[in-house]
Amino acid sequence: MLTRRRFLPALAGGVAPALAQGRPPNIIFILADDLGWGDLGCYGHQHIRTPNLDRLARQGTQFTQFYVNGSVCSPTRSAFMTGHFPARHRVHGHFAEHKLNEARGMPDWLDPAVGTLPRLLQQAGYATAHFGKWHLGSGEGAPEPSAYGFQEHRTVNANGPSWDQRDRFFRARSTELIVDEAIRFVERNRNRPFYVNAWTLLPHATLDPTEEQLKLYERYAPAGGVPHKGATQIFYASVGAIDQAVGRLLARLDELGVAENTLVLFSSDNGPEDMEIRNASHSGAGTAGPFRGRKRSLYEGGVRVPLLARWPARIRPGRVDDASVWTGVDFLPTLAKLAGGSVPAEWKPDGEDVSGILLGQPRPRTKPVLWEWRFRIAGHTLHRSPILAIRDGDWKLLLNPDRSRVELYDIPRDPSELHNLAPDRPQIVERLAKTALAWQKTLPEGPFDPGAGSSAYPWPRR
Repeated sequence: MLTRRRFLPALAGGVAPALAQGRPPNIIFILADDLGWGDLGCYGHQHIRTPNLDRLARQGTQFTQFYVNGSVCSPTRSAFMTGHFPARHRVHGHFAEHKLNEARGMPDWLDPAVGTLPRLLQQAGYATAHFGKWHLGSGEGAPEPSAYGFQEHRTVNANGPSWDQRDRFFRARSTELIVDEAIRFVERNRNRPFYVNAWTLLPHATLDPTEEQLKLYERYAPAGGVPHKGATQIFYASVGAIDQAVGRLLARLDELGVAENTLVLFSSDNGPEDMEIRNASHSGAGTAGPFRGRKRSLYEGGVRVPLLARWPARIRPGRVDDASVWTGVDFLPTLAKLAGGSVPAEWKPDGEDVSGILLGQPRPRTKPVLWEWRFRIAGHTLHRSPILAIRDGDWKLLLNPDRSRVELYDIPRDPSELHNLAPDRPQIVERLAKTALAWQKTLPEGPFDPGAGSSAYPWPRR
């Protein structure tokens, strides 16, 4: 239970006992899979029950302008790990079988020689662990997560220790299993700083909740004797399963006496799945809130996601930050700073240190946010965006390199991206286009096969 007494040091500008003794914060990063901006109660959802995540928001800060650096899973995860825009490492889409990776101009895994956040934290004295989805490379020859700085790991979509996945309800119960591992790790390392990734498999398709999970949402079951459950009920139950597991983790932090100096971060890897995608209709019941676009799109709904941050010792509770713009590549420099470490100059992160923003001091962003999304799915048209995007200040520009599409939006005043101002603001278009196209020219080249299952990359790189 958070009390006024517990927060007096933070409100007065002081520090908690652990910080006064020089101990940096413990960090737990919970990352959901295909959860939309509008899929939690604290972000306005009226039907999904997320009391534990809503409590996490009340006890910390809820950010409404947080962006990930990819519109699908692997690019986003690469950015969190490296502090680099994923295209710098040719991580353009999800890591798949090696033949498809090659055809799409991608490596088979994230290069383990690249500097990573867990490696920095390990060097700063942290115990480090990753539990849950990995999706940064698997199969023959792929390094295990330990190659990237994790001392312990148990994962899916990776090489190395995993779980028995033959149970039909493995995915439905997977968040419980991930949290079990995270709790055991925290228990073993409670007397030293720790960093834990708890990356869920839900609510990514395929979804198949247990009867117990579905029961909470019986009112959304299809009527008339339909032999299968409706997508809405299935999706709501899957998000509810995440919330219940997070609640158990938060309760255990309290019981162990480590909650006060533990920074808990919760986010998602991209926007909600699209109903147009075959075999993903259950996950397509998610919502991007008021935003245009979904997964596989550079519109707001594809890359703008929830972010909750709780750190009782330092973050004042009950804040909603609607002003600050920050993003996944900022995790590495920010968490390194909070951990008392530093980022080697040769790493050249694309992100910036936003620790002040995290601790309640909003400020304008100093670096633009840039995206490249090469691929289109056959028949998938509803939320298709141009392939490049840049957010700089209030402005967001989306364009194709050949200028076949150019779209400019004033995001604070038009967050749904309904009013294209490009014809009216040519100077802003040219300034942002120059930056985006110059950035694209710095990205590594790679082969690209039009027959690789997505549309060809149709524009010359230079």
